[in-house]
Amino acid sequence: MTLRLAFMGTADFAVPSLTALIEAGHDIAAVYSQPSRPKGRGHKPLPSPVAALALERGLELRTPEKLDDHAIAAFRALNLDVAVVAAYGLILPQAVLDAPRRGCVNIHASLLPRWRGAAPIERAILAGDAETGVTIMRMEAGLDTGAILLAESVAIGPRATASALHDDLATRGAALLLRALDENPPPRDQPETGATYAKKLRREEGALDWRRAAAELDRVVRGLNPRVPTWFAHDGTRIRVLEAEPVAETGAPGTVLDHAPTVACGAGALRLLRLQREGRAAMSAAEFLRGHALPPGTVLPCPAIN
Repeated sequence: MTLRLAFMGTADFAVPSLTALIEAGHDIAAVYSQPSRPKGRGHKPLPSPVAALALERGLELRTPEKLDDHAIAAFRALNLDVAVVAAYGLILPQAVLDAPRRGCVNIHASLLPRWRGAAPIERAILAGDAETGVTIMRMEAGLDTGAILLAESVAIGPRATASALHDDLATRGAALLLRALDENPPPRDQPETGATYAKKLRREEGALDWRRAAAELDRVVRGLNPRVPTWFAHDGTRIRVLEAEPVAETGAPGTVLDHAPTVACGAGALRLLRLQREGRAAMSAAEFLRGHALPPGTVLPCPAIN
């Protein structure tokens, strides 16, 4: 079934879904994305990943700063069967939600009602969840509270990273979206219990507090990178930790235990595997230590508790 639709997305997560809709032959009347933002060292305005794909494929691109009365009227004039929303970043007014004949559907990277909100992938890893998934839901005014059309669960492996899980869920979400549009399954209300909120990530969450358990800090490294740098301070500089693993060693929190290097935590220890100094390239721990000594016995500071 070919549908006339609008696609509303901005971030990388949405790109596989727009690609799938194009390849499936749906009539994409317009692509909505947030305006170009300054990026890189030159701070040159660049289109979002979704906008770049729309331009490459010759689709009509609309980038309103907000969905005001003028934008809503233009949206209504598209005469849509459905609108697909994925990582768009703007709140849709009720008039937009009501305009398409089959409403607006959203691709959300969790098993709703678990992890409603802005950072479901990262929060699932940080919480130590054993599984997550992707949900296709019919949108309503509430935050990720709409009825579920289809959902697919995905196991979170013990070494899963936010980056790998993001890409997996984006791909699965695209396939599930096509099924939902083709099958038009009856919506089912979300369970009344079990809802959690995936609050926005904060930069201060990336400071490694060695008083925490090594298993927790391992999840911080795997869950926050690359969106939020995870780091510790030494000799007046911040050192990013890009990869690490928990090990069963003990010591006073923050103490470097060996030449790996391994750092003692509140419970267990964290072996640092891949590091990066400010303004330098990422490198293995062995390469890093050739130019920045972290001898055993060094005590790394813990961040202040706010």
